[in-house]
Amino acid sequence: MYSISGRLCILSAMLAVAGIGQTAPPAQTPDATQTAAPTAAPAAPAPSPWTKKGVDFYVLGDLYYTNNFNDPSTGYNVLYNFNFRSDMPHLNFAKFAMEKASGVVGFRVDVGAGQTVNWMASTDRAPEGMKYLEQVFLEFRPNHMHGIQFDVGKFVTSAGAEVIESNANWNYSRSLLFGWAIPYYHLGLRTTIPVTKSFTAGVQIVNGWNNVKDNNSGKTVGLVANYAWKKVTWSNNFYSGPEKNDTNKGFRNLYDTTVLITPSDKTNVYLNFDYGSDKNIDTGRSTWVGFAAAARYQLTKRIAFAPRAEVFSDRNGFSTGTAQTIKEVTLTGEYKLVDGLVSRIEFRHDQSDQPFFNKRAGDPLAKGQSTFTIGLIAFFGPKK
Repeated sequence: MYSISGRLCILSAMLAVAGIGQTAPPAQTPDATQTAAPTAAPAAPAPSPWTKKGVDFYVLGDLYYTNNFNDPSTGYNVLYNFNFRSDMPHLNFAKFAMEKASGVVGFRVDVGAGQTVNWMASTDRAPEGMKYLEQVFLEFRPNHMHGIQFDVGKFVTSAGAEVIESNANWNYSRSLLFGWAIPYYHLGLRTTIPVTKSFTAGVQIVNGWNNVKDNNSGKTVGLVANYAWKKVTWSNNFYSGPEKNDTNKGFRNLYDTTVLITPSDKTNVYLNFDYGSDKNIDTGRSTWVGFAAAARYQLTKRIAFAPRAEVFSDRNGFSTGTAQTIKEVTLTGEYKLVDGLVSRIEFRHDQSDQPFFNKRAGDPLAKGQSTFTIGLIAFFGPKK
C-alpha cells in the first residue's frame, strides 16, 4: 500500500503527463493592410487515413490512477466497473476494432485486453479466449428492404446511457446503473428496423446476459424502440428470458429507458431509468430500480465539465449482494490535449444506507466511499 507521499508522487507524475501539449498556439492577427484573396470553393474533405477500401479502423488506449480515501486493504473500489483498482496506475482497456458498415454484407470486430474484458466475462462459460472479443458480428443490409439491418454474432447491449469505451462517455467512471442494473453484451441475432424518419424499432433473440455460451436452453428476447427528434432522443429497451444456470425456470426482466436532450451545441443532458426483476425459484422475486441524471457542458474547444447524480435501490441484494439503496455523485473535468488524446480528472462519492464499503484491515465497513481519479484516454479512428 502506498504512503500518502507516494500517492502524491504518482498523482504529480500523471498530472505532468496530462499537461503535455496543453499550450495552444497563439492566434494569428490579420494584417489590415493586406488585400483579401478571392474566396475559393471549399475543398473536398481529405479521406481519413483510418479508412481503407470501405473498412474503418479504430484504436483505443485507456490508463487511470484512482486514490480511494477509505484506503481499503483490498485495493479495490467497491461498486466500480473497469476502474476498480485503487492506489496504483492501471490499464483499463486497450482495443483494436474494424468495421465495414456499408454494402449488403458488412462486419464488426473489436479485440481488446485489460481489466475491462476480465470483468465483463467473469461469469461467462465460454472459452477463455472469447473474452478478448468484445464484439464480433456480421451485418446484413438486404436490398429493397428500406434500411432494415440484421446483425449476427456477439455484440454489446442496447441498454444503458453509457458504453464500455471511456472516450464515448461523459464521466470517467461508469454509473451504478451501467454496472449493476443492465447486461454488458449478448450473443445472437438483432435487427434494426427504420419505421419512420423519427422512429426505429428492433427485435433481438440472444443467449442471455453476458453469455457467449448459454447457461441454459432458453433464449432471451429483446425489444427496442427509439425515437429521434431535432434536440431529443428517447431510447427504450426491454429484455426478458431465463438467466439461471441449467434451468429455464424463473425469468429475468429489464426495462431501460434513456432521454438524451441537446439544447445547444455545447450542452447535453441525459436521464436514465432502469427497472429489473428476477424470479427466484424458491425465494420469490428480486427487484432493482435506479435513476441517473448527467450533463455535459463544453466550456471551450478543449475543456468540458460533466456532473452526474444517481440513486440505485437493490431491494433484495440481487445485484450487489446486499439489500441497500445507494446514492452516487460524480464531478468530471476533461481536457483535450490534442486530437485523439484526452485527460480527465474526477471526484466521486458513493453513499449507502448500509455498511458496505471496505476500509483498512481491521476497520469496520463504511457507509460511504470517496475517490479521486486521473484518466488518460487515446482514441483514433475515422469517427471522433
